[in-house]
Amino acid sequence: MKTLHLFPLLLLSLLGCADATIPPLSNASGSLQCTLGIDTEGQPFYLLSYQGATVLDTSYLGIRLEGADCTRDMEWVSVGEPSLKAVRYSMTHGKQQTVRYTGQQYRAVLRNAAGFELEVHFYLSEQGFAYRYYFPRAPTDSLLVLEEASAYGFPDSTMAWMQPMSKAKSGWKETNPSYEENYLMEVPVSTPSPIGEGFVYLALFKAGAHWLLATEADLHSGYCGTRLRYDSISRQLKVAFPQAKEVFPGGGLLPHGEAPFRSPWRIVAVGSLGDIVESTIGTDLAASSKGLGRDFVKSGLASWSWVLLKDDFTNYETSRRFIDYAAEMNWPYCLIDADWDWKIGYERMQELIDYARTKDVKILLWYNSSGSWNSTTYSPKSKLIDPESRKAEFARLQQMGVAGIKVDFFGGDGQSMIAYYHDILQDAANYQLMLNFHGATLPRGWHRTYPHLMTVEAIKGGEFITFLQENADQAPSHCAVIPFTRNVFDPMDFTPMVLDSIPGIQRRTTPAFELALPVLFTSGIQHIAEIPEGMQKMPAYVADYLRDVPTQWDEVKFMDGYPGKYAVIARRKGEVWHVAGINGTDKEISVRLDLSFVAHKQGVLLYDGPEGQILKGEALAGPTVVRLPGRGGFVIKI
Repeated sequence: MKTLHLFPLLLLSLLGCADATIPPLSNASGSLQCTLGIDTEGQPFYLLSYQGATVLDTSYLGIRLEGADCTRDMEWVSVGEPSLKAVRYSMTHGKQQTVRYTGQQYRAVLRNAAGFELEVHFYLSEQGFAYRYYFPRAPTDSLLVLEEASAYGFPDSTMAWMQPMSKAKSGWKETNPSYEENYLMEVPVSTPSPIGEGFVYLALFKAGAHWLLATEADLHSGYCGTRLRYDSISRQLKVAFPQAKEVFPGGGLLPHGEAPFRSPWRIVAVGSLGDIVESTIGTDLAASSKGLGRDFVKSGLASWSWVLLKDDFTNYETSRRFIDYAAEMNWPYCLIDADWDWKIGYERMQELIDYARTKDVKILLWYNSSGSWNSTTYSPKSKLIDPESRKAEFARLQQMGVAGIKVDFFGGDGQSMIAYYHDILQDAANYQLMLNFHGATLPRGWHRTYPHLMTVEAIKGGEFITFLQENADQAPSHCAVIPFTRNVFDPMDFTPMVLDSIPGIQRRTTPAFELALPVLFTSGIQHIAEIPEGMQKMPAYVADYLRDVPTQWDEVKFMDGYPGKYAVIARRKGEVWHVAGINGTDKEISVRLDLSFVAHKQGVLLYDGPEGQILKGEALAGPTVVRLPGRGGFVIKI
């Protein structure tokens, strides 16, 4: 059995002659503390406490490189004094336009038995804890990462909300993995994945009275995306690398590059459930926007025919009708989906773009990313794989006046596939095209790095509800877990809101539940599932409300909720607040809200009527109670 030794660590002065005992690493208030140690095999670890309670027990650190093992026989060489990191940045869309954050950063140095040194950079703020590995030099000519020992040692009583990772090249047309599985909800942290490939970020945990949300950020082109696997021997959730098939054709799986080299940040947001929902740590630690232009970036809602009408309605006439629909609803975009290149063609698409311009609507077009990693046939296909072909296509789209593209069917998280994402992002910026990644990985804060990345699916979204009744049956609880997990930091292309009906499917949610989703979920471009015929059946006040739903918010407030059961969140744009709530259970509930923080004294409440209709009432500043029937919802604009 291993023996764990907690330090007195030695602080080395600039002269190297003054020793002192180092207290635990801490955020500014002292509420979050990290203690470092080495076990009897020389493996480094940390423990994390919040408000005096242990939220992460023994959690291993370390990384194994080609030519250097930094997981065993290690020693702490030094831990520097904390430096204050204070940053202000702005976002083009999401839950908070202007963000200010401060945190304490520490530089620690580890050395293995061969004398090779590894830096570990720690970050602690009022929102959470993070660390990353940094290599000033490589042990060989170039640096190749073989594995990480990084892990999270949750107390045994911890409960988890986690989404399983799918098997690569499985599912329809071999399109997995796409982060499109159902969540396991409130299960022991030791629960094995039912698929056997671990769990994806974001993963939510409840350790005693406190909540934690694990993710990663600053995933650059030289690294692979990671996931979590439970190790029954160490009883920790370990950071794991992708499956062998998750690569670009001829490309690499493992992280590699030249020194200096860094890993992504390993992040744990910590606090109350409200602290988790309101946190920005997932974008705080993402790379800045690198000076990319953003004048062409505008968030908003979009009409979209495919989700309810499917393939046969990708044609000129339907597209023109949905352009008119977007214009009538005051939405800036219309998305035209797969096979437009031969069902409509480039020439007639130019006609649609020109027509849409007269309606103050811009066109978004679908593309297939796929190469040999899957067997899909939807087109345009394979125009984006080769850099020269991609740039030529982007130049053509820019000339036509296309606002952005939706790129579908990516092949996983291997380093070469992550590099492919970055290549598309960089080229799209150069040609002023906004991006939507579908059938894709979690963006991990990329919308800060690339302001034109408007949304990413990476969720079992609205389209799945239209495929199978089983998915529709699970939709209420599924939607009620997403505001606490997948959608906390990153934009999500769920494609929400069917107010009327879904062909061949019995919808399990009420119209007011559906109406709440475009506010409850954040996405730079919110692609609305409802079609013109369904919208026409709604009361005029419903359509009026949907003509002015923001996608770039100034502030977020958690009001009430519990993951998988119900969620109530308030979002502010200017002086106007939108409050959205859903009930993911079959039982009626009542939520007590205090709206005394709003600037206006009264507004409108849209809620479920007894006959399944959406009714309109008055909302007042101050305490109020809202009734939510089973699988029901509401919105308030005040």
